[in-house]
Order: sequence, then structure tokens, then C-alpha cells
Amino acid sequence: MSKKVDFVKGLKDFSESDLKARIQEDELRLKKLEFAHAISPLENPMSIRSLRKDLARLKTELNKKKAKA
Repeated sequence: MSKKVDFVKGLKDFSESDLKARIQEDELRLKKLEFAHAISPLENPMSIRSLRKDLARLKTELNKKKAKA
């Protein structure tokens, strides 16, 4: 299976607190990547895009769990 599908399936097992912690970690990582990219170009600038998409997936899953509760 693709990495994205495995990532999305893995999110179903996370609790709300785990999702919040992961979102905070990834937001910090994104800020660091964007800052590093502003100073000197990254070797793989697509990593910023994939991280943003992963963050959106995490936030979507968190909103789904909040809606169920």
C-alpha cells in the first residue's frame, strides 16, 4: 500500500490527545522547515507540501473524533 493510505489508516487508532500532540509536533517541524527553506533552499522542497498535507489529515481526523463525541 502507499504511504498515504497507511498513514490515514493509522490515524484511526489515535486518541484525541495523541492527535493533538502529533499536530503540535508537526506544526513545529513545519515552521522549522519553512525557516530553513527561507535561509537556504532545501534539498527536497516537496517535503514542506507533504508535511502540510499530513497536518491537514491529522486535523481532519481530530475534527471527526470531536464530532462523534
